Amino acid sequence: MGDIEKISKSTFESIKKINEYGQEYWSSRDLSKVLGYTDYRNFIAVITKAKDSCKNSGQKVSDHFVDINEMVQIGSGAERELDTIHLSRYACYLIVQNADPSKEIVALGQTYFAVQTRKQEIIESKKYQELKTEDEKRLFLRNEMKAHNKTLAATAKEAGVIEAIDYAIFQDHGYKGLYGGLGSKGIHKKRELKEGQQILDHMGSTELAANLFRATQTEEKIRRENIKGKEKANQTHFEVGLKVRKTIKEIGGEMPENLPVVESIKKIERKNKKRIK
Repeated sequence: MGDIEKISKSTFESIKKINEYGQEYWSSRDLSKVLGYTDYRNFIAVITKAKDSCKNSGQKVSDHFVDINEMVQIGSGAERELDTIHLSRYACYLIVQNADPSKEIVALGQTYFAVQTRKQEIIESKKYQELKTEDEKRLFLRNEMKAHNKTLAATAKEAGVIEAIDYAIFQDHGYKGLYGGLGSKGIHKKRELKEGQQILDHMGSTELAANLFRATQTEEKIRRENIKGKEKANQTHFEVGLKVRKTIKEIGGEMPENLPVVESIKKIERKNKKRIK
């Protein structure tokens, strides 16, 4: 087993800590080791860039980066007090976005914290907290998916994915990354759906969330890296889908192709309309 694979087994979730107030945080010392920075001084430069990104996004830096002194093991069981930074999940997200992209574990971290941060945003949103049932969560996420697919399509068009057939191929690359090689037709067949039935309409909330993360992160990556050309856009969508898949595996989740098929969301929409009437 290679070093990267060994590090991947030590999940980002496993180094998460909880303070006395029940709030989660990550130690900058722990995160630097997981991300493969042998010299902490090099990691400080990454943190500085992340703080700048935090400030530029309108966030209060001190809410996400807290300087403390921490007892750290330095070998042979000995400990020494060292300067450390307690990081929020958002701070970790900014750090991996500014870390060395050539490190495979950094790429994994970018997807992991992007997914988890987006998930946290959804869960903590007042609208989502008010949802009580699986049907309500499905409707919410399906509508989010519709909205983000529109913005993804617009972003893909700017990258050079213009014709309808090209966009279908682009979407298929995202599915293949996320579903272990299965494209939309493969997923449709595996789910034994009838002609005309849309696969997104028969997904539960967990699967819809995974696809929502795939769509939002692909859009962000294409824009952030100014990706141009159909082939590059397709490859980007595939890679993001694959990274989301790896993250699901990393945290012990069920692979999306193995999640159960559920009744069409259109039936739920019709039920809701009848209740309103």
